[in-house]
Amino acid sequence: MVQLKKIDLKNLLIFFFSTLVYALCQMLFSIILMKEDLWKNFHIQLSAHYTVIFTMCIADYGLLVFLNKYLPYSKNILFRIVADLTGLTVICLVLLWVFNYLIYDILQISKDGMPSFLIKFAFGMAANIPILLVFELIYYLRSEQKAIADSEKAKRKALLFQHETLRAQINPHFLFNSLNVLSSLIYINPDNANKFTKALSKTYRYVLSLNRHPIISVAEELDALDSYIFLMKMRFENSFTFTVDKTYAGEKNNIIPLTLQLLIENVFKHNVATEEMPLAIKITISSEYITVENNIQPSNDIDKGGIGLKYLTKQYKLYNKEVIVEHTEHQFIVKIPYI
Repeated sequence: MVQLKKIDLKNLLIFFFSTLVYALCQMLFSIILMKEDLWKNFHIQLSAHYTVIFTMCIADYGLLVFLNKYLPYSKNILFRIVADLTGLTVICLVLLWVFNYLIYDILQISKDGMPSFLIKFAFGMAANIPILLVFELIYYLRSEQKAIADSEKAKRKALLFQHETLRAQINPHFLFNSLNVLSSLIYINPDNANKFTKALSKTYRYVLSLNRHPIISVAEELDALDSYIFLMKMRFENSFTFTVDKTYAGEKNNIIPLTLQLLIENVFKHNVATEEMPLAIKITISSEYITVENNIQPSNDIDKGGIGLKYLTKQYKLYNKEVIVEHTEHQFIVKIPYI
């Protein structure tokens, strides 16, 4: 809290001295233009110019905030420039009217020797344009700094996600179950044991390649998923069904690696799968989402390890995408947006 107050005080001092220097420069320019005495009513002239510059700064900042919210440069650069100029014109006209009213109607100062309305307006625009340009530059630099900071934060989260994913897949439970299935197959069915070993190797190879693929196509994810489904078939046999419904040719769309595998892992983790009560897992590829759904058969002994849905949700938020979860009485549905 103390540090925040120091930063605010520092910014206020910078703003005060910057506007004071700018007001002084504008006053000197006005005096030279009007050929007036520099020291005649110096404090009054400086106060008047500082009031005008300070008011312009407040109005320009409000204009910048409003336009950045409703008409950023990313939407239309030409419209934004026109809006900037229109806003500056309106600000100058309003301020000119207000100050003319205060000077001539309230303070009853004579108009003799005063510059015309057009000269005042031109002088006001000339003084106001640099203020808005400085605000635009400051906003741009801060946006760049924020973008760099967000990018670094996203990279750190991505590395953490990769680490957690790798740890989840190479956890003792997964490896122990896989080796148990493999040891049984070696004696019962050597051919299937060989296939199981290759599928297990492909699955781990895919996991280890995550650092080279921050995003991956749906087609590549489905290809890697085949090996994982084969492992599950060897382990659970006829205790589940798995189908892929390609209602839309979306294999070229991108998603985060291991998305489908982690969701299906959650299905087995949180549900009972037997031949009498088989799980029905279905993947649907549509135009906007890739959907993973399953029937609900809650398990009493839920493994709390692994990544889980919340990790995927956080990962997709890095790309400003929202994972949709629908939980009905009989179905659990997760909709994954494309990146």
